[in-house]
Amino acid sequence: MQWPSATLLAQSVLSGIFVGALYGLLGLGLTLSWGILRQINLAYFALTFLAAYLCYQLTATGGVDPFATLLVIAPCFFAAGAALQWVFARRNVTPFNSLLVTFGVTVIVESVIQSIWTADFRRLESAYGSAKFRLGALYVPAPELITLVLAFVLSLALWSALKFTDLGRAMRAAAEDGPIASAFGVDRQAIALVLSGICAMLSAIAGVCLALSYTLAPAQIYAWIGVVFAAVMLGGVGRPLGPLVAGIVIGVSEALTMALTAPSWAPLVSFSLLILLLLARPGRD
Repeated sequence: MQWPSATLLAQSVLSGIFVGALYGLLGLGLTLSWGILRQINLAYFALTFLAAYLCYQLTATGGVDPFATLLVIAPCFFAAGAALQWVFARRNVTPFNSLLVTFGVTVIVESVIQSIWTADFRRLESAYGSAKFRLGALYVPAPELITLVLAFVLSLALWSALKFTDLGRAMRAAAEDGPIASAFGVDRQAIALVLSGICAMLSAIAGVCLALSYTLAPAQIYAWIGVVFAAVMLGGVGRPLGPLVAGIVIGVSEALTMALTAPSWAPLVSFSLLILLLLARPGRD
């Protein structure tokens, strides 16, 4: 086997960091929903792809800047996320049932996407797509760099909000012991609606980043679920910075695996890391 050059390895590590940042951004809404609302909401993956397709459509037909589409998409997704939470609260949906229900929602959204945009591959053409920066011998694509910055800023902002703001403390209190939090005046229903809306907005942001960097196809929704789940589990459920750190570890590991062996081995990395963690620390949430 011929050993890759140092430049190739460095470029692989950089690419892994960028892919890992997208994993972290995709897992941000899931980890908050799972850790605080106690809901395993697979619909966030469907919303991410729906946002990507809406961004593609608005940019391709209306000439709108991809990030400007969030001015329309993000508020709509906030309302959709809050509406889904309202239904869950009305029906007292359990965590396991939330997994089943949101998987059904994912299938429905996939069907809607396929009926509108067909199963053909779609590629968003924008000014960001061809923009690259040179860092020594390495190339830094602009869309991936933007995704990394957004993932870090949003993760840090949510971590700070949960730790230092009254709303964040109320969310953590409601997650720890809902009845006691309610006894101290915490409106759990309002907090759940707001948090679910925020998680859906995060999916919209992740969708735009996905559209900037990847070719879109409806069936690809399911390809992201496993690795993002692994990032959320590795990073710790309910911890905003966790999926980003774990996602970067997974992304770099996958990139180095592809550089040193074969691309077919890369999908095994995330689940191997997850299994090792569960074996080493079986009591971890």
